[in-house]
Amino acid sequence: MLETNIASLKLKTPFILASGILGVSGSTLAKVFHAGAGAVVSKSIGPVPRQGYNNPSVIEIFPDTFLNAVGLANPGIDEFAGEVKIAKDQGTVIILSVFGGELQEYGEVAKKAEKMGADAIELNISCPHAHISCIGADAQRTSEVVRLVKSQTHLPIIAKLNPNVTDIVEIARSAEKAGVDAITAINTVRGMLIDIDAKCPVLANKSGGISGKLLKPIAVKVVYDLFESVKIPIIGCGGISDWRDAVEFFLAGASAVQIGSALWKGFEIFTELAKGTKQYIVENKAKNLQDIIGRAHKA
Repeated sequence: MLETNIASLKLKTPFILASGILGVSGSTLAKVFHAGAGAVVSKSIGPVPRQGYNNPSVIEIFPDTFLNAVGLANPGIDEFAGEVKIAKDQGTVIILSVFGGELQEYGEVAKKAEKMGADAIELNISCPHAHISCIGADAQRTSEVVRLVKSQTHLPIIAKLNPNVTDIVEIARSAEKAGVDAITAINTVRGMLIDIDAKCPVLANKSGGISGKLLKPIAVKVVYDLFESVKIPIIGCGGISDWRDAVEFFLAGASAVQIGSALWKGFEIFTELAKGTKQYIVENKAKNLQDIIGRAHKA
């Protein structure tokens, strides 16, 4: 009832661990998968190790809403091979999130990821507190990185879109035209919190990305607009904390959703999402998940 396809990627449930959440340990990725996730996305991995920004790097600014600037900290693609193996040995469907300082590095990291056994690639071209956000803010550069990575790997390619742009639909269309297999919408929205007593920004990096509940209406609107503009699958991401949130994304047009900040509740969130979504499908006399995807457009 909950099975869904993202290009050639077949998922047992439409609930995916979002990038940046518990994503550097192979055993943890496997644990999340077996807790009910249809797939897991790794933390964004680059060509070389990266330390990231100093603390404070994450802070709750409103209930269930966070501001973060971690800085793409990661062990580098070569060191990450062992974690991928641990996850794959336990049957995990893993989408490897990749980034690079230059366009060519995206292709190099993706090529290595395929050899390691990754099931798909998610292109991080949209992190709001790193230089790579400029790629996802430009339709031409988005097209270039998609074409480059497509030439380096046979895996399904997913582009994670930058919401901090004037026309996200234009960028999505450019990615689709370049051959991207699916789109994740959206990454975090730029924000800042200033301590009025210390008279300075709270985060060490000064600005960061807003995630959690506050992001949901923005993400739903983007998914809704993209569903009317592109033909490739859309993965909704932003502020999903219960099954009602997930269903909202499905009705807007998402074929799957990613769960990030809500993991503070524990891995049980995936069981709750599945139970609630199944119940909604039955109560609305639908056959399966596919029957409700995009239904809000027919209202």
